[in-house]
Amino acid sequence: MKHIPYRIHLSENEIPRQWYNVRADMKEQHAPYINPATMKPAEPQDLLPVFSQEVCMQEMNITDRFIDIPDEIMEYYKMYRPSPLCRAYNLEKALGTPARIYYKFEGNNTSGSHKLNTAAAQAYYAKKQGMKSLTTETGAGQWGTALAMACAHFDLDLTVFMVKISFEQKPYRKAVIETFGADIIPSPSNTTEIGRKMLADDPDSTGSLGTAISEAIELAVKSKDCRYTLGSVLNHVLLHQSVIGLESKLAMEKIDEYPDIVIGCAGGGSNMGGLMGAFMSDKLLGKKNPYFIAVEPSSCPTMTRGKYTYDFCDTGRITPLAEMYTLGCDFKPSAIHAGGLRYHGMSPTLSKLYHDGYLDEARAVGQKSVFEAATLFSKTETILPAPESSHAIRAAIDEALKCKETGEAKTILFGLSGTGYFDMSAYMQYQKDEMVDYIPTDEDLARSISKLPKVPGYVEK
Repeated sequence: MKHIPYRIHLSENEIPRQWYNVRADMKEQHAPYINPATMKPAEPQDLLPVFSQEVCMQEMNITDRFIDIPDEIMEYYKMYRPSPLCRAYNLEKALGTPARIYYKFEGNNTSGSHKLNTAAAQAYYAKKQGMKSLTTETGAGQWGTALAMACAHFDLDLTVFMVKISFEQKPYRKAVIETFGADIIPSPSNTTEIGRKMLADDPDSTGSLGTAISEAIELAVKSKDCRYTLGSVLNHVLLHQSVIGLESKLAMEKIDEYPDIVIGCAGGGSNMGGLMGAFMSDKLLGKKNPYFIAVEPSSCPTMTRGKYTYDFCDTGRITPLAEMYTLGCDFKPSAIHAGGLRYHGMSPTLSKLYHDGYLDEARAVGQKSVFEAATLFSKTETILPAPESSHAIRAAIDEALKCKETGEAKTILFGLSGTGYFDMSAYMQYQKDEMVDYIPTDEDLARSISKLPKVPGYVEK
Protein backbone atom coordinates (compact mmCIF):
# COMPACT_ATOMS: atom_id res chain seq x y z
CA MET A 1 0.00 0.00 0.00
CA LYS A 2 1.27 3.44 -0.91
CA HIS A 3 2.42 5.44 2.12
CA ILE A 4 0.58 8.71 2.59
CA PRO A 5 2.57 11.32 4.57
CA TYR A 6 1.11 13.20 7.49
CA ARG A 7 1.22 16.41 5.49
CA ILE A 8 0.76 16.63 1.74
CA HIS A 9 2.49 19.80 0.60
CA LEU A 10 2.12 21.62 -2.68
CA SER A 11 4.87 23.78 -4.13
CA GLU A 12 4.66 27.55 -4.46
CA ASN A 13 4.14 27.09 -8.19
CA GLU A 14 1.04 25.01 -7.52
CA ILE A 15 -0.95 27.78 -5.82
CA PRO A 16 -4.03 28.25 -8.02
CA ARG A 17 -3.69 31.24 -10.33
CA GLN A 18 -7.46 31.51 -10.78
CA TRP A 19 -10.38 31.53 -8.36
CA TYR A 20 -13.29 29.19 -9.08
CA ASN A 21 -16.78 30.71 -9.40
CA VAL A 22 -19.27 28.00 -8.42
CA ARG A 23 -22.21 30.11 -9.60
CA ALA A 24 -21.17 29.54 -13.22
CA ASP A 25 -21.88 25.80 -12.81
CA MET A 26 -25.09 26.09 -10.79
CA LYS A 27 -28.26 24.89 -12.52
CA GLU A 28 -30.27 27.73 -11.00
CA GLN A 29 -29.23 30.98 -9.31
CA HIS A 30 -30.53 32.38 -6.06
CA ALA A 31 -33.02 35.20 -6.47
CA PRO A 32 -31.45 38.63 -7.14
CA TYR A 33 -30.51 40.98 -4.35
CA ILE A 34 -33.17 43.59 -3.66
CA ASN A 35 -32.42 47.30 -3.27
CA PRO A 36 -34.27 48.24 -0.04
CA ALA A 37 -34.89 51.79 -1.30
CA THR A 38 -36.70 50.73 -4.49
CA MET A 39 -37.61 47.11 -3.61
CA LYS A 40 -36.40 46.22 -7.10
CA PRO A 41 -33.51 43.91 -8.11
CA ALA A 42 -30.18 45.50 -7.22
CA GLU A 43 -27.78 46.45 -10.00
CA PRO A 44 -23.98 46.56 -9.67
CA GLN A 45 -24.11 50.37 -9.41
CA ASP A 46 -26.34 50.04 -6.33
CA LEU A 47 -23.43 48.37 -4.53
CA LEU A 48 -20.71 50.79 -5.65
CA PRO A 49 -21.09 53.24 -2.71
CA VAL A 50 -20.43 50.33 -0.33
CA PHE A 51 -17.96 47.95 -2.03
CA SER A 52 -15.03 48.51 -4.36
CA GLN A 53 -15.86 48.34 -8.07
CA GLU A 54 -14.08 45.08 -8.92
CA VAL A 55 -15.69 43.33 -5.96
CA CYS A 56 -19.12 44.46 -7.18
CA MET A 57 -18.42 42.98 -10.60
CA GLN A 58 -17.31 39.69 -9.06
CA GLU A 59 -20.38 39.63 -6.84
CA MET A 60 -22.71 39.69 -9.84
CA ASN A 61 -20.67 37.39 -12.09
CA ILE A 62 -22.55 34.18 -12.90
CA THR A 63 -20.89 33.29 -16.19
CA ASP A 64 -17.10 33.06 -15.71
CA ARG A 65 -16.08 29.73 -14.17
CA PHE A 66 -12.57 30.96 -13.42
CA ILE A 67 -11.34 34.47 -12.62
CA ASP A 68 -7.64 35.35 -12.75
CA ILE A 69 -5.90 36.20 -9.49
CA PRO A 70 -3.88 39.43 -9.93
CA ASP A 71 -0.11 39.14 -9.61
CA GLU A 72 -0.04 41.43 -6.55
CA ILE A 73 -2.42 39.09 -4.71
CA MET A 74 -0.46 36.03 -5.85
CA GLU A 75 2.69 37.52 -4.35
CA TYR A 76 0.87 38.07 -1.07
CA TYR A 77 -0.52 34.53 -1.11
CA LYS A 78 3.00 33.14 -1.48
CA MET A 79 3.84 34.35 2.04
CA TYR A 80 1.51 31.75 3.57
CA ARG A 81 0.15 29.57 0.78
CA PRO A 82 -0.18 26.81 -0.22
CA SER A 83 -1.53 25.53 3.07
CA PRO A 84 -1.02 21.86 3.98
CA LEU A 85 -3.47 19.02 3.59
CA CYS A 86 -2.99 16.75 6.61
CA ARG A 87 -3.82 13.10 7.27
CA ALA A 88 -5.17 12.73 10.82
CA TYR A 89 -3.50 9.39 11.53
CA ASN A 90 -3.46 9.80 15.29
CA LEU A 91 -7.11 10.85 15.45
CA GLU A 92 -8.03 7.82 13.32
CA LYS A 93 -6.11 5.58 15.72
CA ALA A 94 -7.78 7.09 18.79
CA LEU A 95 -11.20 6.54 17.26
CA GLY A 96 -10.40 3.04 16.04
CA THR A 97 -11.99 3.85 12.71
CA PRO A 98 -11.26 2.48 9.24
CA ALA A 99 -12.08 5.93 7.83
CA ARG A 100 -9.30 8.03 6.34
CA ILE A 101 -9.54 11.56 7.79
CA TYR A 102 -7.93 14.55 6.09
CA TYR A 103 -8.06 18.20 7.03
CA LYS A 104 -7.03 21.34 5.18
CA PHE A 105 -5.20 23.53 7.71
CA GLU A 106 -5.64 27.26 7.13
CA GLY A 107 -4.16 28.49 10.41
CA ASN A 108 -0.56 28.96 9.28
CA ASN A 109 -0.63 32.77 9.27
CA THR A 110 -0.82 35.41 11.99
CA SER A 111 -4.58 35.88 11.61
CA GLY A 112 -4.85 32.18 12.45
CA SER A 113 -7.50 31.48 9.83
CA HIS A 114 -8.60 31.25 6.20
CA LYS A 115 -9.88 34.84 6.25
CA LEU A 116 -6.66 36.24 4.82
CA ASN A 117 -7.49 34.78 1.39
CA THR A 118 -10.27 37.30 0.77
CA ALA A 119 -8.84 40.08 2.97
CA ALA A 120 -5.84 40.36 0.64
CA ALA A 121 -8.09 40.49 -2.42
CA GLN A 122 -10.52 43.07 -1.06
CA ALA A 123 -7.74 45.32 0.25
CA TYR A 124 -5.93 45.12 -3.09
CA TYR A 125 -8.99 46.05 -5.14
CA ALA A 126 -9.80 48.97 -2.83
CA LYS A 127 -6.24 50.30 -3.07
CA LYS A 128 -6.26 49.89 -6.85
CA GLN A 129 -9.43 52.00 -7.01
CA GLY A 130 -7.80 54.78 -5.01
CA MET A 131 -9.48 54.22 -1.65
CA LYS A 132 -7.70 55.46 1.48
CA SER A 133 -9.51 53.44 4.14
CA LEU A 134 -11.79 50.47 4.79
CA THR A 135 -14.32 49.48 7.43
CA THR A 136 -15.53 46.06 8.48
CA GLU A 137 -17.11 43.98 11.22
CA THR A 138 -15.64 40.96 12.98
CA GLY A 139 -17.11 38.30 15.23
CA ALA A 140 -14.44 36.17 16.89
CA GLY A 141 -11.71 38.41 15.48
CA GLN A 142 -10.12 36.26 12.78
CA TRP A 143 -11.55 38.41 9.98
CA GLY A 144 -10.66 41.69 11.66
CA THR A 145 -7.11 40.47 12.18
CA ALA A 146 -6.78 39.25 8.60
CA LEU A 147 -8.05 42.52 7.14
CA ALA A 148 -5.75 44.51 9.44
CA MET A 149 -2.83 42.50 8.06
CA ALA A 150 -3.91 43.08 4.46
CA CYS A 151 -4.52 46.80 5.01
CA ALA A 152 -1.08 47.19 6.55
CA HIS A 153 0.44 45.55 3.48
CA PHE A 154 -1.50 47.68 0.97
CA ASP A 155 -1.23 50.88 3.08
CA LEU A 156 -4.91 51.42 3.92
CA ASP A 157 -6.45 52.70 7.15
CA LEU A 158 -8.97 50.35 8.77
CA THR A 159 -11.74 50.59 11.35
CA VAL A 160 -13.03 47.31 12.78
CA PHE A 161 -16.34 46.97 14.64
CA MET A 162 -16.01 43.85 16.80
CA VAL A 163 -19.04 42.14 18.35
CA LYS A 164 -18.95 43.32 21.95
CA ILE A 165 -19.10 39.90 23.64
CA SER A 166 -16.13 38.69 21.58
CA PHE A 167 -14.31 41.99 22.18
CA GLU A 168 -14.63 41.29 25.92
CA GLN A 169 -13.85 37.56 25.69
CA LYS A 170 -10.76 38.00 23.52
CA PRO A 171 -8.77 41.11 24.53
CA TYR A 172 -5.64 39.91 22.77
CA ARG A 173 -7.42 40.05 19.43
CA LYS A 174 -7.65 43.81 20.00
CA ALA A 175 -3.91 43.93 20.65
CA VAL A 176 -3.07 42.07 17.43
CA ILE A 177 -5.42 44.17 15.30
CA GLU A 178 -3.93 47.36 16.75
CA THR A 179 -0.41 46.01 16.16
CA PHE A 180 -1.18 46.09 12.44
CA GLY A 181 -2.35 49.69 12.73
CA ALA A 182 -6.14 49.33 12.65
CA ASP A 183 -8.69 50.90 15.00
CA ILE A 184 -11.11 48.55 16.78
CA ILE A 185 -14.47 49.47 18.35
CA PRO A 186 -16.77 47.18 20.38
CA SER A 187 -20.22 46.94 18.74
CA PRO A 188 -22.84 48.22 19.35
CA SER A 189 -21.08 51.52 19.95
CA ASN A 190 -21.97 55.17 20.41
CA THR A 191 -19.90 56.14 17.36
CA THR A 192 -22.71 55.54 14.81
CA GLU A 193 -26.40 56.36 14.61
CA ILE A 194 -27.28 52.67 14.35
CA GLY A 195 -25.09 51.78 17.30
CA ARG A 196 -26.64 54.47 19.46
CA LYS A 197 -30.12 53.23 18.52
CA MET A 198 -29.20 49.66 19.45
CA LEU A 199 -27.80 50.77 22.81
CA ALA A 200 -30.91 52.86 23.50
CA ASP A 201 -33.06 49.78 22.90
CA ASP A 202 -30.75 47.48 24.88
CA PRO A 203 -27.98 49.17 26.93
CA ASP A 204 -26.57 45.76 27.92
CA SER A 205 -26.49 44.35 24.39
CA THR A 206 -23.65 41.89 23.77
CA GLY A 207 -23.85 42.68 20.07
CA SER A 208 -24.21 40.63 16.91
CA LEU A 209 -22.55 40.40 13.53
CA GLY A 210 -25.65 41.97 12.00
CA THR A 211 -25.27 45.06 14.18
CA ALA A 212 -21.52 45.32 13.58
CA ILE A 213 -22.14 45.15 9.83
CA SER A 214 -24.62 48.02 10.08
CA GLU A 215 -22.15 50.20 11.96
CA ALA A 216 -19.31 49.46 9.56
CA ILE A 217 -21.42 50.25 6.49
CA GLU A 218 -22.73 53.47 8.03
CA LEU A 219 -19.19 54.69 8.67
CA ALA A 220 -18.03 53.67 5.19
CA VAL A 221 -20.75 55.48 3.25
CA LYS A 222 -20.23 58.64 5.34
CA SER A 223 -16.46 58.67 4.90
CA LYS A 224 -14.51 59.98 1.91
CA ASP A 225 -12.48 57.48 -0.12
CA CYS A 226 -13.67 54.64 2.06
CA ARG A 227 -15.33 51.30 1.32
CA TYR A 228 -16.84 48.52 3.39
CA THR A 229 -15.48 44.95 3.28
CA LEU A 230 -17.21 41.73 4.29
CA GLY A 231 -15.50 38.57 5.52
CA SER A 232 -18.18 36.04 4.66
CA VAL A 233 -21.68 35.47 3.21
CA LEU A 234 -21.45 37.14 -0.20
CA ASN A 235 -20.46 35.50 -3.46
CA HIS A 236 -17.18 37.37 -4.01
CA VAL A 237 -15.94 36.11 -0.63
CA LEU A 238 -16.68 32.49 -1.56
CA LEU A 239 -14.89 33.15 -4.85
CA HIS A 240 -11.70 34.29 -3.11
CA GLN A 241 -11.86 31.39 -0.66
CA SER A 242 -12.06 28.84 -3.48
CA VAL A 243 -8.26 28.52 -3.30
CA ILE A 244 -8.84 26.25 -0.28
CA GLY A 245 -10.82 23.65 -2.20
CA LEU A 246 -8.69 23.94 -5.34
CA GLU A 247 -5.52 23.24 -3.35
CA SER A 248 -7.24 20.43 -1.44
CA LYS A 249 -8.31 18.72 -4.64
CA LEU A 250 -4.86 18.99 -6.19
CA ALA A 251 -3.18 17.62 -3.05
CA MET A 252 -5.61 14.68 -2.88
CA GLU A 253 -4.97 13.89 -6.53
CA LYS A 254 -1.28 13.56 -5.70
CA ILE A 255 -2.06 10.71 -3.32
CA ASP A 256 -4.84 9.23 -5.47
CA GLU A 257 -7.61 10.15 -3.01
CA TYR A 258 -11.02 11.77 -3.35
CA PRO A 259 -13.37 12.61 -0.48
CA ASP A 260 -16.55 10.65 0.08
CA ILE A 261 -17.56 13.30 2.64
CA VAL A 262 -16.66 17.01 2.73
CA ILE A 263 -17.33 18.84 6.02
CA GLY A 264 -17.09 22.51 6.92
CA CYS A 265 -18.23 24.77 9.73
CA ALA A 266 -20.84 27.25 8.56
CA GLY A 267 -21.53 30.69 10.01
CA GLY A 268 -21.84 32.97 7.00
CA GLY A 269 -20.40 30.47 4.52
CA SER A 270 -16.86 31.55 3.62
CA ASN A 271 -15.07 28.48 5.00
CA MET A 272 -17.62 25.93 3.84
CA GLY A 273 -17.97 27.58 0.45
CA GLY A 274 -14.23 27.83 -0.08
CA LEU A 275 -13.50 24.22 0.85
CA MET A 276 -16.34 22.63 -1.08
CA GLY A 277 -16.13 24.67 -4.32
CA ALA A 278 -13.79 22.49 -6.39
CA PHE A 279 -15.62 19.34 -5.29
CA MET A 280 -19.06 20.90 -5.74
CA SER A 281 -18.07 21.58 -9.34
CA ASP A 282 -17.68 17.83 -9.85
CA LYS A 283 -21.11 17.22 -8.36
CA LEU A 284 -22.83 19.94 -10.39
CA LEU A 285 -21.24 18.61 -13.60
CA GLY A 286 -22.09 14.99 -12.81
CA LYS A 287 -18.47 13.82 -12.47
CA LYS A 288 -18.48 12.78 -8.79
CA ASN A 289 -20.95 12.68 -5.95
CA PRO A 290 -19.30 13.65 -2.63
CA TYR A 291 -21.54 14.13 0.40
CA PHE A 292 -21.42 17.67 1.80
CA ILE A 293 -22.12 18.50 5.46
CA ALA A 294 -22.37 22.07 6.78
CA VAL A 295 -22.06 22.27 10.58
CA GLU A 296 -23.49 25.16 12.57
CA PRO A 297 -24.01 25.92 16.28
CA SER A 298 -27.30 24.80 17.80
CA SER A 299 -27.49 28.25 19.41
CA CYS A 300 -27.64 29.92 15.98
CA PRO A 301 -29.29 27.25 13.78
CA THR A 302 -29.65 29.21 10.56
CA MET A 303 -29.86 26.34 8.09
CA THR A 304 -31.41 23.70 10.33
CA ARG A 305 -34.19 25.84 11.82
CA GLY A 306 -34.21 29.03 9.75
CA LYS A 307 -36.47 30.07 6.89
CA TYR A 308 -35.49 30.25 3.23
CA THR A 309 -36.63 33.67 2.11
CA TYR A 310 -35.54 37.28 1.68
CA ASP A 311 -33.95 39.10 4.60
CA PHE A 312 -31.58 41.95 5.33
CA CYS A 313 -27.94 41.00 5.80
CA ASP A 314 -27.65 43.40 8.75
CA THR A 315 -29.62 44.30 11.86
CA GLY A 316 -29.87 47.97 10.91
CA ARG A 317 -31.73 47.03 7.69
CA ILE A 318 -29.59 49.12 5.36
CA THR A 319 -28.05 46.36 3.23
CA PRO A 320 -29.67 44.84 0.15
CA LEU A 321 -32.07 42.01 0.86
CA ALA A 322 -30.79 38.53 0.00
CA GLU A 323 -32.58 35.24 -0.53
CA MET A 324 -31.05 32.94 2.07
CA TYR A 325 -31.67 30.78 5.09
CA THR A 326 -32.21 33.19 7.96
CA LEU A 327 -33.35 33.42 11.57
CA GLY A 328 -34.38 37.04 10.98
CA CYS A 329 -32.04 40.01 11.09
CA ASP A 330 -33.40 40.91 14.53
CA PHE A 331 -32.32 37.55 15.98
CA LYS A 332 -29.99 38.02 18.94
CA PRO A 333 -27.64 35.02 19.21
CA SER A 334 -26.47 33.85 22.60
CA ALA A 335 -22.92 34.53 23.76
CA ILE A 336 -21.29 31.29 22.63
CA HIS A 337 -17.53 31.16 22.13
CA ALA A 338 -17.71 30.43 18.40
CA GLY A 339 -18.17 34.12 17.67
CA GLY A 340 -17.54 33.67 13.95
CA LEU A 341 -20.66 31.50 13.63
CA ARG A 342 -23.06 33.88 15.39
CA TYR A 343 -24.72 35.24 12.25
CA HIS A 344 -28.44 35.24 11.55
CA GLY A 345 -28.17 34.37 7.85
CA MET A 346 -26.31 32.09 5.48
CA SER A 347 -24.53 32.68 2.19
CA PRO A 348 -27.13 33.03 -0.60
CA THR A 349 -25.04 30.67 -2.74
CA LEU A 350 -24.80 27.99 -0.06
CA SER A 351 -28.45 28.51 0.81
CA LYS A 352 -29.46 27.85 -2.79
CA LEU A 353 -27.24 24.78 -3.06
CA TYR A 354 -28.69 23.44 0.19
CA HIS A 355 -32.26 24.21 -0.79
CA ASP A 356 -31.75 22.42 -4.13
CA GLY A 357 -30.13 19.37 -2.55
CA TYR A 358 -26.55 19.75 -3.77
CA LEU A 359 -25.27 20.64 -0.31
CA ASP A 360 -26.55 17.43 1.26
CA GLU A 361 -26.88 18.11 4.98
CA ALA A 362 -26.89 20.88 7.56
CA ARG A 363 -26.17 19.76 11.11
CA ALA A 364 -26.43 21.76 14.35
CA VAL A 365 -24.25 20.87 17.35
CA GLY A 366 -23.88 22.22 20.89
CA GLN A 367 -20.72 23.91 22.10
CA LYS A 368 -19.98 21.37 24.86
CA SER A 369 -19.90 18.61 22.26
CA VAL A 370 -17.78 20.86 20.04
CA PHE A 371 -15.17 21.43 22.73
CA GLU A 372 -15.11 17.72 23.53
CA ALA A 373 -14.12 17.13 19.89
CA ALA A 374 -11.66 20.02 19.96
CA THR A 375 -9.93 18.62 23.03
CA LEU A 376 -9.55 15.16 21.49
CA PHE A 377 -8.23 16.66 18.27
CA SER A 378 -5.71 18.78 20.20
CA LYS A 379 -4.40 15.76 22.06
CA THR A 380 -4.07 13.59 18.97
CA GLU A 381 -3.08 16.07 16.24
CA THR A 382 -1.22 18.69 18.38
CA ILE A 383 -3.11 21.66 16.92
CA LEU A 384 -5.41 23.74 19.12
CA PRO A 385 -8.43 24.42 16.87
CA ALA A 386 -10.67 27.46 16.88
CA PRO A 387 -14.18 26.92 18.27
CA GLU A 388 -15.60 27.58 14.80
CA SER A 389 -13.38 24.96 13.14
CA SER A 390 -14.18 22.50 15.90
CA HIS A 391 -17.75 22.25 14.66
CA ALA A 392 -16.35 20.55 11.56
CA ILE A 393 -14.12 18.36 13.74
CA ARG A 394 -17.20 17.26 15.69
CA ALA A 395 -18.96 16.11 12.54
CA ALA A 396 -15.81 14.46 11.14
CA ILE A 397 -15.42 12.43 14.34
CA ASP A 398 -19.09 11.43 14.25
CA GLU A 399 -18.81 10.33 10.63
CA ALA A 400 -15.63 8.38 11.39
CA LEU A 401 -17.39 6.60 14.27
CA LYS A 402 -20.20 5.62 11.89
CA CYS A 403 -17.52 4.04 9.69
CA LYS A 404 -16.28 2.15 12.74
CA GLU A 405 -19.78 0.69 13.20
CA THR A 406 -20.27 -0.23 9.55
CA GLY A 407 -16.69 -1.14 8.66
CA GLU A 408 -16.69 1.28 5.72
CA ALA A 409 -13.35 2.91 4.96
CA LYS A 410 -14.66 6.23 3.75
CA THR A 411 -12.45 9.21 2.96
CA ILE A 412 -13.42 12.25 5.03
CA LEU A 413 -12.18 15.78 4.34
CA PHE A 414 -12.87 18.69 6.67
CA GLY A 415 -11.73 22.27 6.91
CA LEU A 416 -9.58 23.25 9.86
CA SER A 417 -10.24 26.91 9.23
CA GLY A 418 -8.27 28.36 12.13
CA THR A 419 -6.44 28.07 15.43
CA GLY A 420 -7.84 28.64 18.92
CA TYR A 421 -4.99 30.36 20.71
CA PHE A 422 -7.15 33.41 21.47
CA ASP A 423 -9.91 31.19 22.86
CA MET A 424 -8.25 29.95 26.02
CA SER A 425 -11.00 31.32 28.26
CA ALA A 426 -13.40 29.03 26.40
CA TYR A 427 -11.13 26.02 26.80
CA MET A 428 -10.73 26.84 30.50
CA GLN A 429 -14.49 27.07 30.89
CA TYR A 430 -14.90 23.68 29.23
CA GLN A 431 -12.21 22.08 31.41
CA LYS A 432 -13.96 23.42 34.55
CA ASP A 433 -17.28 21.97 33.32
CA GLU A 434 -18.79 25.46 33.38
CA MET A 435 -19.77 25.57 29.71
CA VAL A 436 -23.47 25.83 28.87
CA ASP A 437 -25.29 24.91 25.66
CA TYR A 438 -27.65 27.63 24.50
CA ILE A 439 -30.49 26.45 22.29
CA PRO A 440 -33.17 28.97 21.27
CA THR A 441 -36.75 27.91 21.71
CA ASP A 442 -39.26 27.83 18.87
CA GLU A 443 -40.79 30.93 20.42
CA ASP A 444 -37.42 32.73 20.35
CA LEU A 445 -37.03 32.02 16.66
CA ALA A 446 -40.65 32.82 15.83
CA ARG A 447 -40.26 36.35 17.24
CA SER A 448 -37.45 37.30 14.89
CA ILE A 449 -38.75 35.35 11.90
CA SER A 450 -42.14 37.07 12.23
CA LYS A 451 -40.39 40.39 11.50
CA LEU A 452 -38.95 39.30 8.16
CA PRO A 453 -39.39 41.89 5.38
CA LYS A 454 -41.92 41.36 2.62
CA VAL A 455 -40.77 41.62 -0.99
CA PRO A 456 -43.58 42.44 -3.44
CA GLY A 457 -44.22 39.58 -5.87
CA TYR A 458 -41.78 37.17 -4.22
CA VAL A 459 -43.10 33.63 -3.80
CA GLU A 460 -41.30 31.59 -1.15
CA LYS A 461 -39.95 28.28 -2.44
